Amino acid sequence: MSRIETQYNAIVFDNDGVLTYPTDESVLTEASRRAFAAFDVDPTPSDVRSLVDDLSVETVRTLAERYEVAADAFWRRHETERTARQLAAIRDGEKPLYDDVEMLADLAVPTAIVSNNQHATIEHIVAEFGLEGMFEAYYGREPSLRGLERRKPDPSYLEAALDELGVESALYVGDSRVDVAAARAAGVDAAFVNRPHRRGYRLDIRPTYRLDSLAELANLPTK
Repeated sequence: MSRIETQYNAIVFDNDGVLTYPTDESVLTEASRRAFAAFDVDPTPSDVRSLVDDLSVETVRTLAERYEVAADAFWRRHETERTARQLAAIRDGEKPLYDDVEMLADLAVPTAIVSNNQHATIEHIVAEFGLEGMFEAYYGREPSLRGLERRKPDPSYLEAALDELGVESALYVGDSRVDVAAARAAGVDAAFVNRPHRRGYRLDIRPTYRLDSLAELANLPTK
């Protein structure tokens, strides 16, 4: 098959909802429960839920103060639990790749992953699905409050990936508002993939392209 040309020097992808199916919320909730349990804490259901619905440094610090645990230590344990639970979900077939990911091997430009998920989780995804030869670089958040703070729409990890690839002209492919915002902040174009879980999603920021699948990358303008 001929290689797919593009006007960009690289294409960077979000992971959850773009390359792999989104992680089920029950997996994330269980990880939060286990993190609290590691500190002998019995949180309210709403506090557990806040680490899924309202995840931020402020939320973590508020909960740490409420339950009298060290915020940094709690968060590191939380990240470890999330990575472990998601790896189990991957191995149980609950977080598969989308079928159209295979077409990325035909792209004629370098590719990378930049995700708000944990870097360790992205490492597992690359290894479990044998994607080592498909992506030149991949970034997820560091297991620290600083790493949480640098999640998209902050462009830090996207800019790091672009620096590693050695490119300025790139396309970032995501499935959410924060992905488009991060691309804008990094000075690159954005493609929004309208996966089934995003049907009816209100995107209040304009991407450069709207796609129904990754296969449509083959239809983008060429140089």
